[in-house]
Amino acid sequence: MSQVETPESYYRRTLALSSNDVTRDDRPKTFTLYDKEWDLLDEVFAPIYRPSTNVSLDFLGLLEPGRFAWDSMLEMGSGTGLICVTAALAGCRRVVGADINPHAVENTRLNAARHDVTDRVKAVHSDLFAGLAEDERFDVIFWNSNFIWAPEDHEFVSPHEHAFLDPGYEAHRRFLQEAPHWTTESGSVLLFFSSTKGDLPGLQRLADETDRDLNVLRRETIQDGTDMAESEYLLIEVTPAG
Repeated sequence: MSQVETPESYYRRTLALSSNDVTRDDRPKTFTLYDKEWDLLDEVFAPIYRPSTNVSLDFLGLLEPGRFAWDSMLEMGSGTGLICVTAALAGCRRVVGADINPHAVENTRLNAARHDVTDRVKAVHSDLFAGLAEDERFDVIFWNSNFIWAPEDHEFVSPHEHAFLDPGYEAHRRFLQEAPHWTTESGSVLLFFSSTKGDLPGLQRLADETDRDLNVLRRETIQDGTDMAESEYLLIEVTPAG
């Protein structure tokens, strides 16, 4: 596109994309991805429409056998549960998928059962960390975040919008503040973000305000499957400053 996109224009565009994703006539009840069949409930982010899930799996080392490095994992915003289940199938012994969208929580449970990993995957209805037991700790916390900025007064009309939009970046602020508390002693906090569609300078300001360092571990630029042309995706490690 020739015109320069702004957070406001991405916000407006994303509202239309989110609505289309849940109302399109060809939206399936199940889909095939990575040679496996997956359930897809209404109002849940569909990995077949966006490339970010594939990039997330690559960044986490889940597309090649033997690369996934952690024994316990918290996925924030688990959606269909595809990443949770894939991590369990790769040998992760304890996976918690947390999502603010109750449909996504059920979807994660369905796919854990479909792939026989309910002994390793637990789905939790949670607004970020609020629904977790206080004593839980994880080797890695991963969030493919809702990095599209939205105005502070945005009112969600669909649970599906939570997969994309963060009014005033309040969820990102809370994540930066709270996530290091939930890791094991040598654990990692990993944030999946888009420098193209998200507000990276705004995220850095939040990191400064919450006394956090942001370290880009991986980056990839791909065609994102929409009319937004190419998008750059980042894997960012979040650590206490210093």
